[in-house]
Amino acid sequence: MPFKKLHADIKEILESLEITTPTPFQSKSIPVIKSGANIYCTAPANSGKTTTLVLTTLHKLKCQEVGSAPRALILVENSEKALALHDEFIKLSKYDALRVYACDDREHIELLKSEIFEGVDVLIATPKTMNKLLLLEGVNTTQLKILSIDDAEFLVEKTAYAALMAITQSIHKCQYVLYSEKMDPILKRFESYFMQYAKTVSVK
Repeated sequence: MPFKKLHADIKEILESLEITTPTPFQSKSIPVIKSGANIYCTAPANSGKTTTLVLTTLHKLKCQEVGSAPRALILVENSEKALALHDEFIKLSKYDALRVYACDDREHIELLKSEIFEGVDVLIATPKTMNKLLLLEGVNTTQLKILSIDDAEFLVEKTAYAALMAITQSIHKCQYVLYSEKMDPILKRFESYFMQYAKTVSVK
């Protein structure tokens, strides 16, 4: 049972939400993600991919705030998805133990930069905004442990793809996890860059 080996705080939250049985995708993916490998996770909609992303991120960061630089980065297609994912983190986090910050593309980049500077554990952003922040030296990536991409299909779009490639060049070492409904050849191409030795977890 993958939920049994998660951090005690996470298990407590799941019990309070009456989430007791992992989906087939969660049963397959959570142990592999916890191993620290780079992973492509593919499964249909409503398989539990987003919940898996949140749970494994919380587990990786041991459900506690540390320092001021982000230790988890999550890239999403747009601001709406960033804000929705932020809400999911709040729902599954105990006592708001982690500082989760979602970048809203509609806000001025200097405002985002100053708010992130206050201290963030989990940073959620679009590749375009994250790349802008890096160019402005608005994010310290030296503490990153995991970079996840939710619904990664949007990376087939050229500007998002280019921004992601620039971001990964600014990161020394971390685990990469890509979630998508199916494996696109463009996503497979990342194996030559930052997804070396990637494993694949797939549920039909």
